[in-house]
Amino acid sequence: MELDVILLSRLQFALTIMFHYIFPPLTIGMAIVLVYLEGMYLWTRQEIYEVAAKFWVKIFAINFALGVASGIVMEFQFGTNWATYSRFVGDVFGSALAAEGIFAFFLESVFLAVLVFGWDRVSPRFHFVATIMVALGSIFSSIWIVVANSWQHTPAGSHIVPILRDGEPWIIDGVTQTRAEIVDFWALIFNPSFGHRIVHVWIGCFIVGAFFVLSISAWYLLRGKHVEFAQRSFTGALMLATVASLAALVSGHFQAKTVYQYQPAKLAAFEGHFDTGPAALSLLGWPDQAAQRMRFDLAVPGGLSFLVHERFDEPVVGLDQFRLEDQPPVLVPYFSYRLMVAVGMGLIALTLLASWLRWRGVLYERRWLLWVFVLAILPAMFANHAGWVAAEVGRQPWVVQSPVQRNDDGTLAVGAEGVFVYDEGQGLRTADAVSPAVSAGQVLGSLVTFGAIYVLLGGVWLYVLNYKIQTGPEPITRPARYLGWRDLFSFLRRKEHKPPGDASES
Repeated sequence: MELDVILLSRLQFALTIMFHYIFPPLTIGMAIVLVYLEGMYLWTRQEIYEVAAKFWVKIFAINFALGVASGIVMEFQFGTNWATYSRFVGDVFGSALAAEGIFAFFLESVFLAVLVFGWDRVSPRFHFVATIMVALGSIFSSIWIVVANSWQHTPAGSHIVPILRDGEPWIIDGVTQTRAEIVDFWALIFNPSFGHRIVHVWIGCFIVGAFFVLSISAWYLLRGKHVEFAQRSFTGALMLATVASLAALVSGHFQAKTVYQYQPAKLAAFEGHFDTGPAALSLLGWPDQAAQRMRFDLAVPGGLSFLVHERFDEPVVGLDQFRLEDQPPVLVPYFSYRLMVAVGMGLIALTLLASWLRWRGVLYERRWLLWVFVLAILPAMFANHAGWVAAEVGRQPWVVQSPVQRNDDGTLAVGAEGVFVYDEGQGLRTADAVSPAVSAGQVLGSLVTFGAIYVLLGGVWLYVLNYKIQTGPEPITRPARYLGWRDLFSFLRRKEHKPPGDASES
């Protein structure tokens, strides 16, 4: 059996990105909870909030470290497995990733040490500022990553130019090599899909981070350990989880409408919609792409037409309007999209029920519900990953989406074959993006190696995480005096006026 280098390269990137993406949502979501806990401490001066914040900072630091370690691998894959892709997107990605380093990673790095190690060295107010800065840094970091990813779905602010070698176009096997070049940086940032996508990504991160805190807090409550700490943590995380779960429903609806406007084939794959016309909303079925039809479909008549157009009888573009080679694979996006939506609806019901019981003051008496919260972090993570799987697999066969050609009035243009056609020169197909110098055997070997490394990293993460949870929060110890800005200025003045050769101070 011959190995497929394209499939193996995609599987390897999927493995590395999905493992890495366990941690950024945790840190982004947890950072919001940390801001809440420290803010409540400054407002109420109740020591229990500081106890809670110090505990969750330790967990935050573990997740942050694993996120950095697991993210490094992806950058190497761009230059090995996806060399052609790297040349094509280098100008765009270079700008976005440089902006991430300047505006986000630097901000996180400066204040992370204060967040983790500064409890007994700086004042509570300064530590609160550091916490806010770390939270903003993680959010800014996600902005630039989503800018780069969204541009691949809806390119804007760039044009395609040939790659030159010695002043002449570079031609390989009769094909001129091209790359995307930025012509409008702000148009690139605010490409058509960026706004709805970044909001939905943030909401997903808030949900995962909040349910992570809820899971551990519920476990303490069930064990009767650190009860006051767990209740305060649970309350803050529950507020965030409830608001974010409801917001995800609204955000997802508007993002789906954007997908239909710019990537109609992707939305058709999400919904298993093969025939153009008034469309039912498929709840569950089996998409048979070979036969171009849905089997065993349980659907709401006119539901998809209403969600897209606010009318039950309005036609919706189906996959029959695209050539077979231009259709995305349907099976994976269809089921991953439904997993995301189903879990999202379940989380809405769960958080609303818990919020109502919390308001009545009887939440912590419902042990069965606390057990649900202990386990709910798993479907929350699965749904977050499923959304990305649906989005990225639904983009195929493009790694950088070519726009569908349009008429002067903005409607989709029908080509000679009677179907919609893409402006091929404006994008890059996944099959053309892999590195021709890497063999399938090499990719398979590295895939197995990365798999083993990630199993080890995952085991270390779970071991350290379990140790911190079993240890629990620690009581507060106060320093004799906090360091402040005056100490820093005094230290610098002493250094400035120290006589030459005086070794009495360090």
